[in-house]
Amino acid sequence: MKNYVDDSPIQAHYADLVGNTIVITGGANGMGRLFASELACRGSNVVITDLNDAVLETADALNKELVGADNAGRVVGTVADVTVREEHARAVDLAVEEFGGFQGWINNAGVFPESPIIDCSEEQIALALDVNVKGTLFGAQAAAHHFKDNGGGAIVNMASVAALRVRRNRGAYNTAKAGTLHMTNSLAVELGDHGIRVNAVAPGYIDTAMTQWVHETPGALENALTNVPLHRIGSPVEVFGAVYFLLSDSARYVTGSLISVDGGSRHI
Repeated sequence: MKNYVDDSPIQAHYADLVGNTIVITGGANGMGRLFASELACRGSNVVITDLNDAVLETADALNKELVGADNAGRVVGTVADVTVREEHARAVDLAVEEFGGFQGWINNAGVFPESPIIDCSEEQIALALDVNVKGTLFGAQAAAHHFKDNGGGAIVNMASVAALRVRRNRGAYNTAKAGTLHMTNSLAVELGDHGIRVNAVAPGYIDTAMTQWVHETPGALENALTNVPLHRIGSPVEVFGAVYFLLSDSARYVTGSLISVDGGSRHI
């Protein structure tokens, strides 16, 4: 698999984010955990949320990994269900209590139900919309209420190449991520008055647990690579590079935009 993934470090460093605090939903594992690690090692403080106490273990593990690192930030965690609007307040309150507030929010939590569209169940479409759309909206609302009273901020939503190009057997996911993308645009238009920037990132084939089907399904990897102009799978750290930019002051005039991190697969 290493022949198809470039997971070398991203060298970017935005000095304006040192000392800032970023909230990340779905931060216990996968890309959320990596985002937290990369931000903290670059000097940002991080609040991560997830569904159970694993988020607290992740925060402890990340802080241990950062011991001895120069100018590293600190990571704290709290249990929160993104589909429950009120539970986002836990992240807001923790950020204020521990760090005096926050300047960035990443709506990372997501689910990936699969089935032929003709067999898509009520439960699958409800889960996809609840987590990927409602969860993103509720997170953005919580962030925006804080930012309105504290000089603005940046929100980054995790969309997907599925928001741009339909793929088979992912009707619920395609629909939900298209909703995430359109919601990002709506948020950007309405929140710009308050100095709040809202953007989205659209990962393609990224080497995470969510894309293990690429390795497990016969012929899937070969087929995937033929549909990626760069002919390789992306790595989570490459997604981080886009997220990191959008959080930074270097993107201060960027809002309502989408950065696709997909090796060009959206065009094929």
